[in-house]
Amino acid sequence: MAPANTPHAETAQAKTAQAKTQFGYRRHPDQDRPGSSPAAHPVVIVGAGPVGLSLAIDLAQRGQRVVLLDDADRIGEGSRAICFSKRSLEYWDRLGVGDRMVEKGVVWSVGRIFHGESQLYQFNLLPEDGHKRPAFINLQQYYAEAYLVDRINELPEIDLRWRNKVTALEQRNESALLTIETPEGAYRLNARYVVACDGARSSLRQMVGAEFAGQIFEDQFLIADVKMTAEFPTERWFWFDPPFHAGRSALLHRQPDDVWRIDLQLNRYADPVLEKKPENVRPRIARMLGHDKFEFEWISLYKFQCRRMDRFIHGRVIFAGDSAHQVSPFGARGANSGLEDAENLSWKLDRVLRGKSPASLLESYHLERSMAADENIRESTRSTDFMAPNSHQEARLRKAVLSLAKETEFGKRMVNGGRLSVPCSYDTPLSSLDADTWRGGPPPGGSMLDAPAATSAGEPIYLTDAFRKGGTDFTLLSFSNGAPIDAPDGIKGIRIGADGEFADPSGLIAKRYGAVPGAAYLLRPDGYVAARFRHPTRSAIAAALARAEGLY
Repeated sequence: MAPANTPHAETAQAKTAQAKTQFGYRRHPDQDRPGSSPAAHPVVIVGAGPVGLSLAIDLAQRGQRVVLLDDADRIGEGSRAICFSKRSLEYWDRLGVGDRMVEKGVVWSVGRIFHGESQLYQFNLLPEDGHKRPAFINLQQYYAEAYLVDRINELPEIDLRWRNKVTALEQRNESALLTIETPEGAYRLNARYVVACDGARSSLRQMVGAEFAGQIFEDQFLIADVKMTAEFPTERWFWFDPPFHAGRSALLHRQPDDVWRIDLQLNRYADPVLEKKPENVRPRIARMLGHDKFEFEWISLYKFQCRRMDRFIHGRVIFAGDSAHQVSPFGARGANSGLEDAENLSWKLDRVLRGKSPASLLESYHLERSMAADENIRESTRSTDFMAPNSHQEARLRKAVLSLAKETEFGKRMVNGGRLSVPCSYDTPLSSLDADTWRGGPPPGGSMLDAPAATSAGEPIYLTDAFRKGGTDFTLLSFSNGAPIDAPDGIKGIRIGADGEFADPSGLIAKRYGAVPGAAYLLRPDGYVAARFRHPTRSAIAAALARAEGLY
């Protein structure tokens, strides 16, 4: 056998690390139906990545039956997305997988920015206590997908079909007809709605004839997952012009299992075939680490892309995740944004399927998530322009900013090593404008904030868990003043105060929501604020609820 540090052994090792989990194809009774009478389903999701898997679970927990198709039969092509945000973890809590993700993941909130050998500054993404979830975890995508598949296997409402590839789409007035290729031939399905979660190379996007417009940056980046024992702290480290990789940038992240993710900027003319060879990657990594006591798990090359569809809804086909929009990996905005797509779409699609809201409610999905995509693309493009200047003027500006950053606060604020993902605030017709003056708290269109609470029995609980345990519908978060709120039917309640179900022992709930006794927030099923009231009345709450449901 070849020694472990030879190029031949490294290549084999990198390949064997790919197949983490493999699933078998199984024939389904739908395949035995005559072509003239295909089976009909309310929702078919195409693509079993983190977005498609999460959306399927969310819909199933709302009582919807879902068919989930994937053209592969395995997960595990390298680490891919690794940084999952606090918002994503709170969403996964609602799906029943949050604990497992955090227990396996590497928790972090501190990042450091270096220029050459010197540290410019460090930052903390979650400097305050009183949140259930950390700012970020690092977790290889194949683990996240495996845990989501395990959860799906607990839900009989989801029919996950591996090696089922959609090859044709026919739009109809009330449904979409899919042709699906399998190892045993083709069959067809009718779906009231199809959700395309099939990635940046989406075949469904091509089938509806939609463009994927935007910018492709020419600079290339090398990704290497290396397994080693190291004493580096669990932080995000980013370098401009490091001594081990002169004139370029580098990024270091820790992952579970003693695996470290390293990103190295290459020039735009680098040969991808040569650069990916382990025997060429090893010297680069060794210079960075100061030793060669590591093994390769995965090696890849990529270019930045910042693109999106003009519309995320095409008839009966709805696009989510990378099939709808794509950004650079710096800033952790790709997978996290896709998960926000899923939580935004699920409750709206559920209401439309049940006839509780008109189909026009789905237009708010396009409006809100395209707004988020624009924000992510804007931030991602700025990061890319700073990390990989396209002109001499941009390069001079970066040099000046980096020289100022070590000594001045305004210089630090101008450094851009990838502004990290935060929830988007929506300017949306589903929100009701404030009728009162507020001195803090999330406004309508903003994401709910977590804080520690306690049950009436004195047991500690977080606000996000109280929200999750109440069900999957709209929630009224109210602050007790001794008088009960006459809320419309169909709204679950979280009441804070002496006569409520929950207490605010630290005072952080009232502080973070800018609340006084008697105030209330109407929260959407995805945890966004639909409206807030200093002096809530039944009629005002009912009007805000109807607006948030898309009823006017």
